[in-house]
Amino acid sequence: MNGRSWKFALLGSVMLNVFLLGAIAGGAYQWFAAHGAGQPAVAQQRALRFAAEPLPAERQQAFIEGLKNARREGRQYAREGREGRREVLRLLAAPQFDRAALDAALARTRAADSSLRALVEASVADFAATLSPEERVEFADSLKLRGQWREAQPVPNAKNRANDKSQTNAPASVPANAAPADAASDD
Repeated sequence: MNGRSWKFALLGSVMLNVFLLGAIAGGAYQWFAAHGAGQPAVAQQRALRFAAEPLPAERQQAFIEGLKNARREGRQYAREGREGRREVLRLLAAPQFDRAALDAALARTRAADSSLRALVEASVADFAATLSPEERVEFADSLKLRGQWREAQPVPNAKNRANDKSQTNAPASVPANAAPADAASDD
């Protein structure tokens, strides 16, 4: 190989490497963007145990201990609930469908789940009784974000976005969701 062919080979190699690095960087960016790597860790803290987070450390510890005690007391209910759900699935998959047995298993599972929930809710209520009015307001606001009292966060979905687009593309004189005039008079 002479000097000129080495230059072409080196230039081709550099171009290929730049292309590959760009593809890897672009793929990594797409992956991180799609999998939400940039979301804050707070978004992951939706469990009930994080509800006392805005309170002082000793209050947080008391709340966590109360939850642990309630769950410890409710272990039998949790076990009954798990066993009940397994039984429901077994009955649903059985060759012969037994509606009475399925209803009984569902009732047992529901009762166990309700009993466990009642223990946890009583623990939360007992903890709230120890708080000052200001702390209770902070605790209630935190409960809106965590646990079973969590309020749904508005999430735009594809249907709402499609409605928004159709309304923005509609002529100004006709509403986007207006029905044809003759459709209403067919009655």
